[in-house]
Amino acid sequence: MTINIGETVFFGAARFCRVGMAIALLGIAGCSSTNTSRPVPMAENAGPKDTGTFPNLNIPPQVANKQFTADESKAKLAELKAAKNGQGAKSAGGAAGNQAALTDLAKKHGPQTLEQIEGKCDPTLDPTCK
Repeated sequence: MTINIGETVFFGAARFCRVGMAIALLGIAGCSSTNTSRPVPMAENAGPKDTGTFPNLNIPPQVANKQFTADESKAKLAELKAAKNGQGAKSAGGAAGNQAALTDLAKKHGPQTLEQIEGKCDPTLDPTCK
């Protein structure tokens, strides 16, 4: 009981003092006086200048190749869509397309894997193991 009271009195007060000191320091730092009543003078020749160093961000970059026209873009997009559809047609057949085969595989795969993990049946050591 005494320890809890001591923590509340001493550490609680110190926490408030630290927070108060931090607020005071931030207030002092934030209120430093600067003369903002006059506008800042601008350089006479303000603007982008070529300094001769790399990279010069004031010069637009050159394109690596000519850009696609709208017709070329449509042709390339049609070619990509045709390739996509061709890939989809290939994967639709076989065991992946047959839901019954996938369900049967799911029923058998789990128990077979557990048997191999538990060491009850190792097909590499015993070729007759199923």
